[in-house]
Amino acid sequence: MRKTLLILTALVPLAACASTINDTKDAILGPQLAPVGYPSQLAPSTQTFVDVRQEPPQPASANSLWRTGARAFFTDQRAGRIGDILTVNIDIDDSAQTQNTTSATRTSGMKAGLPHFFGLEGSLGQLFPGGFDPANAIETNATTGSTGNGAVARAEKINLTIAAVVTGILPNGNLVIQGVQEVKTNNEVRRLTISGIVRPADISAANTIKHDQIAEARISYGGRGDQSRVQKTPAGQALIETFTPF
Repeated sequence: MRKTLLILTALVPLAACASTINDTKDAILGPQLAPVGYPSQLAPSTQTFVDVRQEPPQPASANSLWRTGARAFFTDQRAGRIGDILTVNIDIDDSAQTQNTTSATRTSGMKAGLPHFFGLEGSLGQLFPGGFDPANAIETNATTGSTGNGAVARAEKINLTIAAVVTGILPNGNLVIQGVQEVKTNNEVRRLTISGIVRPADISAANTIKHDQIAEARISYGGRGDQSRVQKTPAGQALIETFTPF
């Protein structure tokens, strides 16, 4: 256990150093777009995926405009195999407002006597200049009060569209999708990621699906660059605010 803690302690500065190097690189060269490739696992998952392997396309047969196995006009064109592309419409318009008020008051008192204390109750009076009354040895009074007010007003609105890739198929036929989209404007990169599980029946005829039809949805919209760096809380201040006991 101690060896594990030592290893983790040693890795923390390395991770911080790597983050500093990346931030320095972005500050000098500007944020760079990630290379195009098959999406990685955006959200950890323990489901068992079914590897669906498709037969390679066959050449067109003689006197035919269609190759064997090609999708015809009346074939379902929706995503259903690993590697297929699915369009996700993200339309989030949520708002919440709460207000709480609490008030509490407590008054307590205690009075205790010490008429007998191993026969030493008379001798105890000599230790106190003002005298000692065994019948009124201890008396306490306490009054506490607290008042709290809290209010939360939140509004979120996101309207985006992203193309996701089917990366896995669950045993019951549900599809695991993942998608990444990056846009660079004026030295600022905006990154949108989405992952989750969808039912093939929820996919529309236009091969689209809404975000609220995705189970275990993980939607992230953020960025990096000059504006994000200015708006970010400094690391030292963040550590102080996280671990301060006051």
